[in-house]
Amino acid sequence: MGRSDYVRDSGGRALGARLRRLSETIDRDAARCYDFFGVAFEQRWFGVLNQLRLNGPMAVGDIAAALDITHVSVSQTRKSLTGAGLVSTRADPDDARRNLLDLTAKGRALVATLDPLWRALSDASAELDLEAGAVAEALDRLDDALARRSLFDRVVGRLDDPGRADG
Repeated sequence: MGRSDYVRDSGGRALGARLRRLSETIDRDAARCYDFFGVAFEQRWFGVLNQLRLNGPMAVGDIAAALDITHVSVSQTRKSLTGAGLVSTRADPDDARRNLLDLTAKGRALVATLDPLWRALSDASAELDLEAGAVAEALDRLDDALARRSLFDRVVGRLDDPGRADG
């Protein structure tokens, strides 16, 4: 008898666990690609580096908005990228209260080195999406459903007494 897969067997009832597992699988394989390519790279760097590659210098808040992630998340990534010598920070010439992130020479060289790998990762991701039946479209629908009504609101709406600590 085969081993049971609780997360898979639970279907939509373990959606968060399933998404985390898939994310970890994809991130692990991407890390293997970077290792194979001989590059020390943290997967969490990609979004920020790619925004800077595509748009030039940007403020943390603008990057967060473009990626639809928290300011704190981008700030943490900025610290890591700055520590690795890939990104620098400078005052915005149009607004001295804001700082802009920019690729350093080392960052630009890394981005140029990684461009073929990033294209291959993008193509492989598109292939996976097609093979799996347009998962990205399903994720868009999931994003939209959560925007209409959060998981929190859905849970609280099902509880008899939301203030009850014993569930």
